[in-house]
Amino acid sequence: MSDSASSLADSIPHLPPAREVPSTFIASAKSWWSAGEKSAAASEERLLRKLPYFRPAGSPPATPDNATPVTAQSSRVVLDDPRHYLNTFSITATSPSPEAPAPAVVLHGYGAGLGFFFQNFPALGKWAGKRGTSVYAVDWLGMGRSARVPFHVKAKREDIDGRVREAESFFIDSLEQWRRKMGLETMTLVGHSLGGYLSIAYALRYPTRVNKLILLSPAGIPRDPNSTVPSRELTDPQTTGATDHDHPEPADSKRVEDLRSSQQEAQRQESRSRKVLTYLWEQGWSPFQVVRSTLFWGPLLIGKYATRRFIGLDEEDTRAMNEYIMNITLAKGSGEYCISHLLAPGAHARRPMVDRISALKIPVTFVYGDHDWMDPEGGKESVERLRQAGNGLGRMYMIPHAGHHVYLDNPKAMNDLLIKELDRPAGSGRTPYSA
Repeated sequence: MSDSASSLADSIPHLPPAREVPSTFIASAKSWWSAGEKSAAASEERLLRKLPYFRPAGSPPATPDNATPVTAQSSRVVLDDPRHYLNTFSITATSPSPEAPAPAVVLHGYGAGLGFFFQNFPALGKWAGKRGTSVYAVDWLGMGRSARVPFHVKAKREDIDGRVREAESFFIDSLEQWRRKMGLETMTLVGHSLGGYLSIAYALRYPTRVNKLILLSPAGIPRDPNSTVPSRELTDPQTTGATDHDHPEPADSKRVEDLRSSQQEAQRQESRSRKVLTYLWEQGWSPFQVVRSTLFWGPLLIGKYATRRFIGLDEEDTRAMNEYIMNITLAKGSGEYCISHLLAPGAHARRPMVDRISALKIPVTFVYGDHDWMDPEGGKESVERLRQAGNGLGRMYMIPHAGHHVYLDNPKAMNDLLIKELDRPAGSGRTPYSA
């Protein structure tokens, strides 16, 4: 750490460590009672402070000598409706380059938040400083620490196109307002899961504003039937075993088929409890709504999920992630209610992106974990559809030792691929997918 970064860290007010993951009803009740916006802000800041150049609200102003290549801060970006705002984390180069590439905008998945990417920000910050550009991570409207505004769809149940259009607009219109408020001409969108689906939807509606798409285990790509098993998000432990020697691998036919075979086996072995979870998901129940309904027991349930899902993290990071997830889960329900309008039973899209993506003329990169529960067939077919439409800039990769949260399960391999794809010229390369 540089002397300037060290002095900055010394001047930042102390933040208490995260609570222990609750294992008893009493501890769960105490956690439930402490949850709220103040606790949510602290839990997010605890993850972001891992960056030596992060500047919390109220910290001293930046030094004028540009001693660090980037600075980072959090803010609320108010949209056209003053009741609507998007929670935003910004990493900005202290010496912007006139030839800088388009800024990267990182977009989380269903019910998550920007703090999930805390292991990816160091690499992205280094890239921003080197290239003289910026990186942003944004909480979708109604999720994370963004405004929890009412979510309503006026279209009738049988009007599928109308329901999809309204649900997509709730998110992508707010992202477009955010882009205007931030003064960005174009962006590279890095979207995970539902964030990947919505990134495509945004690019289809605002094609001149997107430089390229990097889609991490994106939802809503294939048609039904598919081998996606959404209940595995709640029941599967974290995929472990990642090493510094891992590297992204082009997703050839054998790798895709091997992953689909394991997913189909998981479907056949789905337990009764998993089927119940799947049924509730498919009927439009938000899993977060279920947790909130348990009141004092909620943090205990979240703790069981966090310790299983993030078993690969050390104890400090597991506690920090658990407290962060607890706070954003217990917040007022809002954007999470989109799920039944966008995804039909089986967790496939009501309007699959594989049938829409060929309109894009930009580089599109699909990334899946080799233990993913998201069906990769849609990514494979999407790359081919782009090629048939004259866009040879589609790519697809597998990340070893990774599940659905590829960026958390194997951050080193994922970060290497992110930087490679962010630096890839818009008109370069053949598709590294072999049929």
